[in-house]
Amino acid sequence: MATTGSYYYGGQQGSGNSSWNSSAMKNLKKISPVVQNHLKRVYLSLSCALASLAVGVYLHLLWNIGGILTAVGTIGAIVWLLSVPPTPYNEGKRVKLLMAAAALKGATLGPLVDVVIEIDPSILVSAFVGTALAFACFSASAILARRREFLFLGGILGSSVSILLWLQLASGLFGGSMAVHTFEIYFGLLVFLGYIIFDTQMIIERADLGDHDYVKHSLDLFTDFVAVFVRLLVILTKNAESRSEKEKRKRRA
Repeated sequence: MATTGSYYYGGQQGSGNSSWNSSAMKNLKKISPVVQNHLKRVYLSLSCALASLAVGVYLHLLWNIGGILTAVGTIGAIVWLLSVPPTPYNEGKRVKLLMAAAALKGATLGPLVDVVIEIDPSILVSAFVGTALAFACFSASAILARRREFLFLGGILGSSVSILLWLQLASGLFGGSMAVHTFEIYFGLLVFLGYIIFDTQMIIERADLGDHDYVKHSLDLFTDFVAVFVRLLVILTKNAESRSEKEKRKRRA
């Protein structure tokens, strides 16, 4: 009986997967060739921005340039990019500003990366690979899902970001406990994973309505990627420190 039941449910599950794959492919066909081409440009620009981010981190490791100035520079480059009209004439300038903002962001993250390397360099690789896999999975789910299925997340995610901002403000003014800091990290990770889905579907809908500003859309996804990467990096670093402390206690005992 157990074998029969297992086979029955296994057959049901297989049928469900086949149906899901079929519907997913139909949803993908609903995306016009123009929008598909736009998505290719968005993800290509995102890849270049991530490469610029890595260059910025490397420059900090060489010359220790990351800090408040690069953080302000990142904001300035982003504001400048958003202020430039998305016309064909300005396309090259806006791409350069995106790359500059990414490199400055990398330099700003340099001090954190430096600390992580001193603890365990493999954490950096694990955090990046984990972020890339999560980003790919959540982006794919948004692309293959029904049109506008996840747009309702906008209000929820906006409210969640407000909660994070208030928590950070309260921690800065009154001091925060370790529990609050841990909650901010994990809750923020969930929020920005949600933003990957939401922003991907928003990009598709905007492109379908004629908004083909791939530089701005790449910036949106770049922001999501970095936010997830930083939080995952902090989580893995804390876990490594906890394991190290436990090992030291065992050796002392």
